[in-house]
Amino acid sequence: MKEKNKGKRVVVSASERVSMLPPYLFAQIDRQKEAARRKGMELIDFGIGDPDLPTPAHIVKAAIEAVKVPANHRYPKGGGSEFFKEAARNWMREQFGVSVDEGLDVGAVIGTKEGIAHVPNFFCNPGDIVLVPNPGYPVYRASAILADAVPVDLPLLRESGFVPDLKAIAREVVDSTRLVFLNYPNNPTGAVLTLDQMEAMVAWARREDVLIISDNSYSHIRFDGRPPASFLQIPGAGDVCLEFHSLSKTFNMTGWRVGFVAGGSNLVRTFMGAKENIDSGVFTAIQKAAETALGSNISGYFDIYARRREVLVEGLRKLDWDVCDSPGTFYVWVKLPRETQSMTFAKKLITHTGIIVTPGSGFGTFGEGYVRFALTIPEDSIHQAIGRLEQKELFSHRIKAWLKKGMK
Repeated sequence: MKEKNKGKRVVVSASERVSMLPPYLFAQIDRQKEAARRKGMELIDFGIGDPDLPTPAHIVKAAIEAVKVPANHRYPKGGGSEFFKEAARNWMREQFGVSVDEGLDVGAVIGTKEGIAHVPNFFCNPGDIVLVPNPGYPVYRASAILADAVPVDLPLLRESGFVPDLKAIAREVVDSTRLVFLNYPNNPTGAVLTLDQMEAMVAWARREDVLIISDNSYSHIRFDGRPPASFLQIPGAGDVCLEFHSLSKTFNMTGWRVGFVAGGSNLVRTFMGAKENIDSGVFTAIQKAAETALGSNISGYFDIYARRREVLVEGLRKLDWDVCDSPGTFYVWVKLPRETQSMTFAKKLITHTGIIVTPGSGFGTFGEGYVRFALTIPEDSIHQAIGRLEQKELFSHRIKAWLKKGMK
């Protein structure tokens, strides 16, 4: 048998599910960046939403001390250590007025991306519909595909404030819908919800027996003067909602990979019970750092993003760019002139100015015609970027001509 197959090339192909995944968003942009670097161009990168500010020193110190404890080197508790869960409960109570003791529970996740990606596998049967915001964070669609569920677009339109109209969904779609992903403050648009809008969404989910998956990763990054909000503030939401909270953006801890899920006790128990079959939990020392973070005063971080946002928005508007007036997250969502392809624009922007933005098409079909700026670079770099755009006379009403002819 071995002799018969000797020299035969064996091709192992991916599953049909994997072949259905969309292409990697940054692959083409990365190639353009590398080409610009080879030319010696200094890049200004608004592309990736990874905070440039360091994790606060007292959080790092807590992690260092916890790493020194031998007991923390062993397997952690799968659902999260009690000290971490208590910190998460306190956070929900202090930040949102939500008592996790009243029919609600919490559990640790290895960052909210990991947690969210499991949801369709744990709650959907093959063929169930998952409503996916478009434009939206790509993991929502990918997780549905990998669970053999059917992702269906939930359009986020500018004229509706980038808030979905759940009542407009066709009855046959609603009848087969198992869960809906909602992300407010929203990546990439920066939109936020009012409590009245959240209340209406919870009422719809209860009426239609649909599970809300709330990605609340940017809960505290908003510039409209309103306090952070949680779906779990709405009476009865725990029956139909799992909400994911991340320490990545709130505490500049993207690389630490820690967050938590909150929701109705039965939902959390089901989620964590399934998850324990897949991983062994969050490193205990990182949970100790997260406990310290959740007990911290965080108000000072967001003043920096507010100032950066002011500089970028004001600078772009002076250049006649069409900036969407959305008050949440550390992203700025910008509309390009009609029929301008966002990927084409982003690639040429790198080539001619060294400025990197994320093309809206990477977030879904309804993101086409937009680009996203991340406020995760120093204010001086933002001023420099505005200066480059002004120097090149790249005004909004001239973009189409620039794309057609190129810039000299």
